[in-house]
Amino acid sequence: MSRASSPCIRVCTLDSETGLCEGCGRTREEIGQWYRLSEEERLRIMAELPERMREAFALEGEKPE
Repeated sequence: MSRASSPCIRVCTLDSETGLCEGCGRTREEIGQWYRLSEEERLRIMAELPERMREAFALEGEKPE
């Protein structure tokens, strides 16, 4: 049995404004259901995380594209 894909980097802090984990960008709900999701669904979410993180945690004065 192979291990499920995960973006977790062990920086597990939920941002109070965005509701996203500051380490990986997942929501509380995604984190809680992660191992119940199919590998396809996990990979789809993981593909969205870089853009989600850029938009949510853009430096002040920096506008997301």
